[in-house]
Order: sequence, then structure tokens, then C-alpha cells
Amino acid sequence: MARSIRVLYQRVQGRVRRNFNWPPITGNSPVVITAAEWAPSGGLFGPTVGRPNLGEASVYVTNIGPHNPEGGPGGVEFHLHVDWGSPLDVIVTISVLDDIEAFVVA
Repeated sequence: MARSIRVLYQRVQGRVRRNFNWPPITGNSPVVITAAEWAPSGGLFGPTVGRPNLGEASVYVTNIGPHNPEGGPGGVEFHLHVDWGSPLDVIVTISVLDDIEAFVVA
């Protein structure tokens, strides 16, 4: 069964390496990550209330690498790219699927 979590990274610009530890992820987990600009709605709850925003900046993820627990829960490393002239808030959705069934060398 797929599971997903959203992570808000604030003030991101350029290419930055990120790691997010989350117990459902191991080295055998297929992980899909999406990213978009974050548009906060403000109000009483601050910047965590809002929605993904289709803005003009190119926001994307590359080099996704799930890993086993390393002194804590398993997790995933990735590069987060924000191609814009100033830092932006970005929402990342990390989805983990059922473990891979086989590893094949082709």
C-alpha cells in the first residue's frame, strides 16, 4: 500500500541536497517525489496552511535515493531544484510504495 507525506522546505534556491528520514522507507522501497511552489494562505495558522502553486519557477527533484536505517529510521536523499532569482517556499510530496519484488542486472 502506498503512503505519502508532505514536507515544506522554506526559502529554497538553486540545487540543494536533502535527506528526509521516515520509518516506512528502506533501501528496498520504491520512492516517488514531487515538488511545487508553496502558496501559503496566511491566517491564524501561519505558513503551513496553503496549497501547492503552479508558479513560473522550475521546481523539480532529481537523484532520488532511498536508504536503510542509519542510526535512526530509513529515509530518502534527493536533490531539490528551484530555478528562480530568489528563494521560494516549496512543498515536496514523498510517496513510498510496497518493497521492490526483484533486482535484475540487465
